[in-house]
Amino acid sequence: MTPLDRLSLAAAQAEGKHSAKVTHWGDRIGWIVGLALVVGLVYWLMRQGWQWRRTLQGGLPALPQPPEATGEVLLGDEGRYHGSTTAGQWLDRIVAHGLGVRSRAGLTLTAEGLDVDRTGAPGFFVPTAALRGARLDKGIAGKVLTEGGLLVVTWEHGGTLIDSGFRLDSAARHPAWAERITDLSGDSAVAFTGIRPESEQHQKEGAK
Repeated sequence: MTPLDRLSLAAAQAEGKHSAKVTHWGDRIGWIVGLALVVGLVYWLMRQGWQWRRTLQGGLPALPQPPEATGEVLLGDEGRYHGSTTAGQWLDRIVAHGLGVRSRAGLTLTAEGLDVDRTGAPGFFVPTAALRGARLDKGIAGKVLTEGGLLVVTWEHGGTLIDSGFRLDSAARHPAWAERITDLSGDSAVAFTGIRPESEQHQKEGAK
């Protein structure tokens, strides 16, 4: 093989390697563009879903705010707010008035009610008369934790029973909160069988 032939062969091999490299990057770019389109579509569908829910929940009144003066603090803790749903329906998320936004939250319980002070999202106050009990659970609004990993507070607002889920920084405090809120709720507390809430009074009547 002459030197000229060797030079031609080397040039052909170099061109082949270069072409293969270009083809390889072209495939990668195609995958990236395709993935970006899929992510964009999913994000758009999620936004549409939230807007649709917000429209359906447009009749929910504005969230109550805490009174200027409250009584003695019964319980107080920091944790995370994980969302709210229609009571007993852990996937039926409520997004109106910022209730669909997960955030840090400070919880303060007094004889007047439950104050939820949220970071980066609207806070709200649940008067004692609106409390319908509390329980330990493991999932709400698409968030799943270990058994008993969530404190779920049930309350009534604008004629709608709502479950709001919290994860305290000290999960060992969940039982104390559930017991105290249920005690404050009195005869208005609700219990859940499956996904349907029933008042304790109705259960007692059924037992008779």
